[in-house]
Amino acid sequence: MAKKLSGNKKHIDFKGRMVMIGFGSIGQGVLPLLLRHIGIKPGQITIISEDDRGGLPETKRYGVEFIRKRLTQANYRQMLAGRLAKGDFLVNLSVEVASTALVELCQEKGALYIDTCIEPWPGGYTDPTLSVSRRSNYALRDTMQKLVPKYRGGPTAVIAHGANPGLVSHFVKQAIMNVARDTGVKAKPPTTREGWGALARRLGIKVIHIAERDTQVSPRPKEVGEFVNTWSIDGFVSEGSQPAEMGWGTHEKALPRDGARHRFGCDAAIYLNQPGLLTRVRTWTPLEGPFHGFIITHNESISIADYFTVRERNRVVYRPTVHYAYHPCDQAIMSMHEISGKNLQQQKRQRLIVDEITSGRDELGVLLMGHRKGAYWYGSQLDIKETRTLAPYNNATSIQVCAPVLSGIVWALENPDRGIVEADEMDFARNLEICMPYLGPVVGKYSDWTPLQDRGRLFPEDIDRKDPWQFKNFRVT
Repeated sequence: MAKKLSGNKKHIDFKGRMVMIGFGSIGQGVLPLLLRHIGIKPGQITIISEDDRGGLPETKRYGVEFIRKRLTQANYRQMLAGRLAKGDFLVNLSVEVASTALVELCQEKGALYIDTCIEPWPGGYTDPTLSVSRRSNYALRDTMQKLVPKYRGGPTAVIAHGANPGLVSHFVKQAIMNVARDTGVKAKPPTTREGWGALARRLGIKVIHIAERDTQVSPRPKEVGEFVNTWSIDGFVSEGSQPAEMGWGTHEKALPRDGARHRFGCDAAIYLNQPGLLTRVRTWTPLEGPFHGFIITHNESISIADYFTVRERNRVVYRPTVHYAYHPCDQAIMSMHEISGKNLQQQKRQRLIVDEITSGRDELGVLLMGHRKGAYWYGSQLDIKETRTLAPYNNATSIQVCAPVLSGIVWALENPDRGIVEADEMDFARNLEICMPYLGPVVGKYSDWTPLQDRGRLFPEDIDRKDPWQFKNFRVT
């Protein structure tokens, strides 16, 4: 029996037009949530997508207009200009359609905007003529950040607001408040980034992992020449082909041997001269325990580190190290091994698993380390069985993205003149309120685990055990 959801209520009425770009796993999963929670009729929605990926019958079922068309640098204005005006909403769930171009168009038209990551035009991730630094998420974010002053006070454009980036930034703030409470630090939720940085510094937080373990399984084995995953395969491969990136903490003693700083921007992050698909790190979640995650580059690795930076007299005195540590479903791991052996040349066939999943969960949260109680994980432990009681066309991974897409849209409608904003700048409590009914058990768990636990048990290593939070001590390639 499906549990009764407080989240089934409508959060807000929307009278304008909504254009959704892309209709893959997230587009298909978020459509019923929009119709459920926002006072919008199917006739107000237009979906533009290069292909339907099996979702076309659903648009017909709901009575939503579907246009099969690839948006390019040459045609996007022509395709969108007549469909966007003041008060309308552009929901960008596509790949290889430049986010900055869409944001600028929306600002010109007076339309609201949301995406789940900052996308470039085709080639922006993998163009070998670009330097490694320029192929990074740091560079994409820097380009977007340059638009912030230009459009301050304009229509709200919510940038990079899915599960991660997005939801995890709200998890971090709630986790900080929980650690403060449990360590006897009396503090109200800060209202400025300076306040949040000061609180994180006071608590002694050195490292933040976005620690995720996906255990969903399909009974159908992965075939040779096939990439299997629980969410966008094109998006995953694109991210994994970019350099591994991380926000770089002030406690770190030296750069990794293949690490480098960027020569532009906020200087809150570094990159490694190797792709995220080939870079592993030790991490921990409550149900899985210790495991190896991949440092897939994400916007939140940079934005969280930047947001919590503390400066005194223009000198950085505090910043945590922040990065993703992701173990996808086991069939995706096999797919990654295959693509890695072919020098990151993607397989020709793809299989997104949703209905065929028989068991498993997606354990997604944030792991805060270095404070008085050691390590603290806070996040969602949603399994596939509960997912199927919550919303159609979703697995445990996709609904963790769809819920914050919904909350970001609601927040933008409630705050329509905030210009360009990232998740870290939004009201974390309001977004969590909207997302919670779709996240399954949301738990906080302390642990004495460190990345050095059981290191050297079989093979002795010369490592600095006095500070287990240094990145260089536990990277595995």
